[in-house]
Amino acid sequence: MTSRVSVLGIGNAIVDVLARVDDQLLADIGAEKRSMTLIDEQRAIEVYQKMGPAVEMSGGSVANTIAGLASLGARAAFIGRVANDQLGRIFTHDLQSLGVDVRLPPLDGLASTARSHILITPDGQRTMQTYLGACAELGVDEVNERTIGDPEVVLLEGYAWDIDQGPELAREAMKVAEHTGSVVAISLSDARCVERHRDAFLDATARHAGMVFANETEIISLFDTKSFDEAVDRASDFDALFVLTRTEKGCVVVDGSDIIVQEAYPVDVVTDATGAGDAHTAAFLYQRAAGGSLKECAVFASRCATAVISQVGGRLDEHALKHLPEP
Repeated sequence: MTSRVSVLGIGNAIVDVLARVDDQLLADIGAEKRSMTLIDEQRAIEVYQKMGPAVEMSGGSVANTIAGLASLGARAAFIGRVANDQLGRIFTHDLQSLGVDVRLPPLDGLASTARSHILITPDGQRTMQTYLGACAELGVDEVNERTIGDPEVVLLEGYAWDIDQGPELAREAMKVAEHTGSVVAISLSDARCVERHRDAFLDATARHAGMVFANETEIISLFDTKSFDEAVDRASDFDALFVLTRTEKGCVVVDGSDIIVQEAYPVDVVTDATGAGDAHTAAFLYQRAAGGSLKECAVFASRCATAVISQVGGRLDEHALKHLPEP
């Protein structure tokens, strides 16, 4: 590692509110298991009242990845918008306590800080009901050469395209990254998000991305194919490196004609699948920055993802790192 920031993430600054629930609660609120649904503030209040005991921590897809990188010892930074309220201060303090350089401070005069109600069913699957709040007020003027700097990698999450100025700020971030010599990485976030922005994602992948992180359903949605194998064939035509997770089937890394298949590590019980992909991304980026081969990156990422799904919460933290499966 050098003194240069390894990865700067740009994405939704969200406080995760995690609670264990039964399948009946999902039925009661009309939520499809494993989905991510955007909700308004009143709906957020209603869901929170039905959840029962919960744990709160900084979250959001890219924010989780950045936190994981910091826990691994990488220099990491984050751009996202929170309000100057209790949850906004929790979010900022949580990341800063890990050593993350949070580039934007909490701000007065915004909607309340975003939160994602993460409903964990007995099978370990998570269903998210997300109120975007203040994070949707991130503006294109806040994404510039001063706030981005010159990290080795600029990581954008697909959900960023959902906010009001998202497409414009994503284009600006990619422009700045290319100007400073940073690698553009895109995390596709969610299959429905891909459906909403498929043309923009395809354009970004073809013209700007050096890396793309996605799960099986997301990459199938991106290329609008009938199978994962077809999607892999499409990915091999692009210059970008693709890191594709497949839950219990492990992951596949596609680098042009080079394809690496990494089996998943066994786990006795999936406690909580929240953030497994974010942890996988963090570990892959960390190992890659350390000079690891693609195979070494895939192995380490799979080990870290396995550790995360064996605990509650999607954070690749000290506890998770102490419980990595043997390579």
